[in-house]
Amino acid sequence: MADTAPRDGTTLEHELEAMLEIERFDPPAEFRRQALLSDPAVYEEAARDPQGWWARQAANLDWFEPWDAVLDDSDPPFYKWFTGGRLNASHNCVDRHVEAGIGDRVAYHWHGEEGERRDVTYADLHRDVQRFANALKELGVQAGDVVGIYLPMIPEVVVAMLACARIGAPHNVVFGGFSAESVKERMEFSEAKVLVTVDGARRKGRTAPIKATVDETMGDLASLQTIVVVRHAGLPDVPMTAGRDVFYDEVCAAADPVCPAESLDAEHPLFILYTSGSTASPKGILHTTGGYMTGVSATHRYVFDLKPESDVYWCAADVGWITGHSYIVYGPLANGTTSVMWEGAPDYPHRGIWWEVAERTRATILYAAPTAIRTFMKWGHELPARYDLSALRLLGSVGEPINPKAWLWYQQVIGGGRCPIVDTWWQTETGAIMITPLPGITSAKPGSATKPFPGVFADVVSESDGESVETGQGLLVLTQPWPSMLRTLYKEDERFVETYFARFGKETYLVGDAARRDRDGYLWIIGRIDDVVNVSGHRLSTAEVESAIVAHEKVAEAAVIGQSDEDTGQAIAAFVTLNGEIEGSDELVAEIGAVVAERIGKFARPKRIIWADDLPKTRSGKIMRRLLRDIAEGRALGDVTTLRDPGVMAALESQVNEAQAQEQ
Repeated sequence: MADTAPRDGTTLEHELEAMLEIERFDPPAEFRRQALLSDPAVYEEAARDPQGWWARQAANLDWFEPWDAVLDDSDPPFYKWFTGGRLNASHNCVDRHVEAGIGDRVAYHWHGEEGERRDVTYADLHRDVQRFANALKELGVQAGDVVGIYLPMIPEVVVAMLACARIGAPHNVVFGGFSAESVKERMEFSEAKVLVTVDGARRKGRTAPIKATVDETMGDLASLQTIVVVRHAGLPDVPMTAGRDVFYDEVCAAADPVCPAESLDAEHPLFILYTSGSTASPKGILHTTGGYMTGVSATHRYVFDLKPESDVYWCAADVGWITGHSYIVYGPLANGTTSVMWEGAPDYPHRGIWWEVAERTRATILYAAPTAIRTFMKWGHELPARYDLSALRLLGSVGEPINPKAWLWYQQVIGGGRCPIVDTWWQTETGAIMITPLPGITSAKPGSATKPFPGVFADVVSESDGESVETGQGLLVLTQPWPSMLRTLYKEDERFVETYFARFGKETYLVGDAARRDRDGYLWIIGRIDDVVNVSGHRLSTAEVESAIVAHEKVAEAAVIGQSDEDTGQAIAAFVTLNGEIEGSDELVAEIGAVVAERIGKFARPKRIIWADDLPKTRSGKIMRRLLRDIAEGRALGDVTTLRDPGVMAALESQVNEAQAQEQ
């Protein structure tokens, strides 16, 4: 069991509070003895010769033709990696494993939310990818044509991505939780020729008619010639437009079974992935083949200490985000990994479903978001304790900074105190993990992403002059190119330069996050630059205040925003979710304020606390603070279609209005 000794909630709370005083957690001795990397000299080796380091990582891939130069830095920030080399991502993910005799190894243990199970081997992928690649060619798709993919978490989404990569057609995957209008926008921007979608998508026992909804918006797209429909939900009477729409199973059955992987230049576009813009149009992040595959395969191997012959790896994200691209598809498959793929919510058909799946598959590695971890904390440690999680040997965190209390709960309750935690920082733009512990080397500090991955150069610089900050807070930057970096914004080169390289020059990538470097050189990511509250001249990270609030034993989750204030410029407003059936009170407001004052300072105490039954989250689990700001400031709400539960906003509006009425 994950929790080897029965403890009640109070006992566990006291244990975690005591452990918060521990500054570092060293890698367990047994883990270090068996780790792929256990010698800190790897950092010096990579720093001394970064191009040589990355060349050695690239050599773990199959190349049809070797590269002439590791890095072409003649035109920053338009860097090129492994110039002259030729390879294929699809070949590296499936063909070479089949050729090596491990085609019968399971690539994915797929679990559907209604209890369905399907094991997909590397040989299965090899067969299906070739057929669908030929089907795409029959539909007129050529190298360079963009193919849109709008699918739930089913094996066909991987097949579609690899089929595109096989023939050199960049894919543009759209997260299944986005609205059809958002899909249209992304298809229009990228001028997609084909869209691969599904009859219906299931969520918590309900089925949404995806194809019918897509039809309502796609009719006038000039570039879109074909819509391919995967029959997944078994919906009857799927609307199909003659001459445009085809069924996935039918075109695959009719296709030639053999499709050799195209030999593509290392800088050939692999995919476009759009990030949502809050005030501007979405940015089309463009990644290319050789550098991206090098970055994701190397980081997946070393950050997760991967043993492909024995590990069962579960990245509990969605393929529609960069985490899914890099650490569900390309990184794991390049390394011959057996993965878990879960189609569903973390609380359906019951709140223990994740742990049931982990027990059933004997998962050894779990990579999840802090939001999920905090939700599980709220549900109580007794729930995961019912399941056998003893196979787990490594835990990972991704998506946003994890507060120390959640880190400790994850390590103690889910990892049984024996599992190192890799708290990773990276972005859609970086393609691969940039800052992370190496689990066999790094002493972890709860809440810190620790140090850059070997071959990655990060710095904290002053906001005013860009000078390096030895210790203290500043802006996070990356000071040297890395293989998996975005090459540009699709068809927007000027916007690419302006967004990422205008502030400190064309050789320094501005991350957009504030960070702090401590006396040991550890990096603490403290939120987006625009997620900083200025209270009477004190610049506070919202993440820092949130961590202080959730340190209170009765708090499950918190989201902090800055509100306009006549006296202090900005004041802190906190939306707080409490554990179990606890109700908010004036006494609890005072207690939370005292905790924040103790951990940060009196000036950081929230001016307003709004009790919230839930917080607005996307289906990937990220809190939409923009919507909280809209509510608090009384503005009309923006787009809420990507929320896991849009009804949360109505409840919050009511709670805010009630709180404002009481204040007047």
